[in-house]
Amino acid sequence: MRRRMPRALALPVAAAVLVLSATPAVAQSTIPTTPTPQPANPGQPPFIGQEGPQPLGHAVADAAAALGVLRLLPNSVPTSTILPGYGDQLPKQSALEAGMGLSSAQANSEALLSYEKAIAQSSPFGLAVGGNAPQAPGSLVQTALPDNEKPLTGGLNGPENPLLNVGLLNGKVHARYSPTLGPCVGTIADASTSVASLSLLNVIPSLPNLPIDGLDLQNVQLADGFDPTKGLQTLGGLLSGGAQTKSDGTNAVLSLPNTLSSRSVVQLVDIPGSPNKAVQSISTLQAADIEILKGTPLELTLKVVSQPTLKVTSTGDEKTSKVEYTAPVITIERQGKVLYTLDATNPTKDIPIGLPLSGLSQQFGPLEDLPVVGGLVATAQKGLQPVSDTAGKVLDLGVLRLSIAELTQKGQNLTDPFQGYQLGASARMLDLQILPTAGLKDLLPDGKDSLPSSLAQLSLGEQIGRAYAPEGGVVCGTTTTPPPAGNAAPPGVPQKLAYTAGAYSAVPMFWTGTAMLLLGVVLVAAFPARKRMKAVPVKPSPRPRN
Repeated sequence: MRRRMPRALALPVAAAVLVLSATPAVAQSTIPTTPTPQPANPGQPPFIGQEGPQPLGHAVADAAAALGVLRLLPNSVPTSTILPGYGDQLPKQSALEAGMGLSSAQANSEALLSYEKAIAQSSPFGLAVGGNAPQAPGSLVQTALPDNEKPLTGGLNGPENPLLNVGLLNGKVHARYSPTLGPCVGTIADASTSVASLSLLNVIPSLPNLPIDGLDLQNVQLADGFDPTKGLQTLGGLLSGGAQTKSDGTNAVLSLPNTLSSRSVVQLVDIPGSPNKAVQSISTLQAADIEILKGTPLELTLKVVSQPTLKVTSTGDEKTSKVEYTAPVITIERQGKVLYTLDATNPTKDIPIGLPLSGLSQQFGPLEDLPVVGGLVATAQKGLQPVSDTAGKVLDLGVLRLSIAELTQKGQNLTDPFQGYQLGASARMLDLQILPTAGLKDLLPDGKDSLPSSLAQLSLGEQIGRAYAPEGGVVCGTTTTPPPAGNAAPPGVPQKLAYTAGAYSAVPMFWTGTAMLLLGVVLVAAFPARKRMKAVPVKPSPRPRN
């Protein structure tokens, strides 16, 4: 029985690093694969690849999507590297990155190992601490070669942790690769992941765990009805806190009550006017409603009107290669009323969060024990009321920044492992950042340097795609290796092996002795020994001759 467990554990890690990396995927020149083995000693022969007819087509591509990504203290941890001084030139990593509902599809005709030619993977989660990603078991993986006629489907188990709550996960993966035609199988890798529900962040762990009355509130009086003993990590009681985020998303920063799904596909498509193929990576997302601060009077509902789709196509030529992106359109609503619309024209909206001061209680009377969100204050008798002028009435704690369609793309001509053009792009459906304001930094006992520029970042629908094709496109066909003339050995094989020891004669001598022994047995059996006759004594003649 073949041991498949180490392979199954290694592939989800590669996909998790691919999706969770803070650096865009287009920064790498090629997809990382197993390196070619090198001789340990100078006298050893070099590595020889596969023999016999091989596919003519060359194609390298990958597509990936994450349903949700949580980053704590983004861009705060220096990147570690084995090269001295090189880490300062790389972008900083997050203190913690956790991805939920990962799907990735990879194709690499230049891979050394056969099962690295095509990889389709669906994973419930991925984790990276300071840029280092440990192994993440529990994924659904299918590889080729050998080719797979049918896809692999199954359920996935979500992680148990206090910062997120993941519902039922389902995955489907299909990897194809032909031993003779290589990537010319249509769809090379196809992976999809769906999650029934998702809730993230019931507490801000990167904020100091101290009550609000522990802030430097000199010459500041909070509004009547507001409890100053609530923790700062729960944003003044706006979040539920506790050991586990609730499954229904109540009092969490963000939740998705309905199904959210992603699909990643790598395939070959036709090039107009050419018999060759182009390499194409497609990442798509399907989402419905997204809820922010669910269960509070300040709840917001985000409706995804237009679903995002990222498509990267490489023909091997910079002029004809392209990136196609359908940007999402998201409406922000409260109680059925549209407040804002996020689209390509208006991609960002800031929603401030602050503590109510005594001026608001004088204006609206007693208040509910909740912060002020987006210029709305929750009163005890009049419900939600807008605050036109917050100066001197609200003490800023932070900002919820919503943004969409952060499309980044990059292309480059490459010569290794083949001459061609690589094109890549990355995008996010929705980013929710919790940013500390200058006022919050002034209120902390440790001063302004105690907080980073961003406390937490939630990303929904993070997509990447990359395609790399040779010049002129992918050629579909098989090489033919003619047989050697006469009895000549193939190129690279010596005509006669060197005689280095007497052990080479041991086997012929053994079989020669065995044959002679067998022949002797046959001869003895064929010619048995005859019985000897007794000699008759001769009496002397009574009359001897003279």
